[in-house]
Amino acid sequence: MSGRLDDMRGLALPLTEPSHFDPLLERIGDARYVLLGEASHGTHEYYRWRAALTRRLIEELGFSFVAVEGDWPDCFRIHCSVTHRSAADPRAALDAFSRWPTWMWANEEVVAFCQWLREYNAEQPAEVWVGFFGLDVYSLWDSLRSALGHVRDHVPEYLDAALAACRCFEPYCGDPHEYARAGRLVPDSCEDEVAGMLCGLRERAVAQESESPLASLAAWQDAEVAAGAGAYYRAMVRGGPGFWNIRDTHMADTLDRLVGFYGPDVKAVVWEHNTHVGDARFTDMARRGLVNVGQLVRERHGRAGVVLVGFGSHRGTVIAGDGWGAPMRVMEVPPARAGSLEDLLHATGLPEALYVFPPRDQQPGWLTGWLDHRAIGVVYQPEQGGDYAPTRLGSRYDAFCWFDETSASRPLHAERVGCRELEAFPTGV
Repeated sequence: MSGRLDDMRGLALPLTEPSHFDPLLERIGDARYVLLGEASHGTHEYYRWRAALTRRLIEELGFSFVAVEGDWPDCFRIHCSVTHRSAADPRAALDAFSRWPTWMWANEEVVAFCQWLREYNAEQPAEVWVGFFGLDVYSLWDSLRSALGHVRDHVPEYLDAALAACRCFEPYCGDPHEYARAGRLVPDSCEDEVAGMLCGLRERAVAQESESPLASLAAWQDAEVAAGAGAYYRAMVRGGPGFWNIRDTHMADTLDRLVGFYGPDVKAVVWEHNTHVGDARFTDMARRGLVNVGQLVRERHGRAGVVLVGFGSHRGTVIAGDGWGAPMRVMEVPPARAGSLEDLLHATGLPEALYVFPPRDQQPGWLTGWLDHRAIGVVYQPEQGGDYAPTRLGSRYDAFCWFDETSASRPLHAERVGCRELEAFPTGV
């Protein structure tokens, strides 16, 4: 045990100010994809330090946009704010988030970053403005409405296809539960109707014939969300890994779509939960037939061009709900399970640390062996301590940010609406 702790202390680097990310920036080098995780969706330190690292990636390494585990329409509103395409202040744009869990992005930590990004962009020429986008597959209804509005105003030749897609979903009264349950009884879905709309918008966006290529991209993506969400909800009622894989593949595809839009020199920062960022092949997710964004980005773009960074802590407080759609509250995060990664890192006595992992053939045993690694979702029961995934840390990530004790993030407002989407599998991550 003491030898393992010595190995952990020996690899630890300080992490008390943004300049301490220097070794990680050196590791990132020319990589074009940097994926930054979090062990929960409601922890101040994860958001704060992820933002601090992202600022350095933008300022010093020329990263082009931030893509997050959020809804496309809501995040596109943020993009317009930070790139001065709208007059809305980032705080107002974030405060308008209404789908549960609103605290995931509508919090003071994200406001601070987005206000900085808006100010940073104000000093840059428009052609290099840094964007902010959502990757997730939710927002079926909002995306359908947005796509229909764009078609009606800009590409009326596809209006019949767009109306057919919207009418197909009308019987479900805006309730994805009803659409998902219908899949048990009715073999038909709205996939053909959505595909008709999607085909036209895709052709239009790729041709870049619109006066506003960004608006064409947004409409194309809204149609992709409608297609992906429809498949996601119908797969959910069938069970198994299908709907998780649909969601993460959709997010990886959206990232690729954004990269294609920006061009060959683009560099992307991704903010998502560890469960999406850390390569699934080096957890028990692989045994269950699950893939995730980190795995897909590595497979598609090569390990050398991708850097995955995990985050974790031992104890503290977190914002979460005790059920899907339940009111958010500050909850205690109990000390980590004995023998887990977080328990071992706590035993080093380090209040915080940055780990930049050496090549695999030079990694100590605690990086190559299997350790339980905690994940906390938006749904959380503290008495259960969180979910733990067996993990080979040195392969799942390229670096890791450690905070022994963390505190809850600071939401902008209390939950104001009910949940309109089905629960994310397996624990709201």
